[in-house]
Amino acid sequence: MSKPSKTKTSFYRRLLVAFLIDQGVNTVPAIIKETGMPRRTAQDTIDALEELDIDVQFVGANKNGGYQIHDWGAVNRDWVAKHEDRIREALEYPKAEA
Repeated sequence: MSKPSKTKTSFYRRLLVAFLIDQGVNTVPAIIKETGMPRRTAQDTIDALEELDIDVQFVGANKNGGYQIHDWGAVNRDWVAKHEDRIREALEYPKAEA
């Protein structure tokens, strides 16, 4: 498989982070642990979800809260779920644990 473009990896990263948040991996430390991405990348990716019209909001107190997806916009959540392994492979992130 050829190396995906920066555009594709940026898009896939956003899809995966939104999916993880929806699955309860909804804090920056949890996203880092799940993917291995740097803290700043995780934070920037969460902030960039609005560019895809994915409505994500932080709920709760700072230390005890987490992010929550309120609307997926034009993104098909089921497609992301079906292709999670392919997305992780393109990003060179570890496979999800069963």
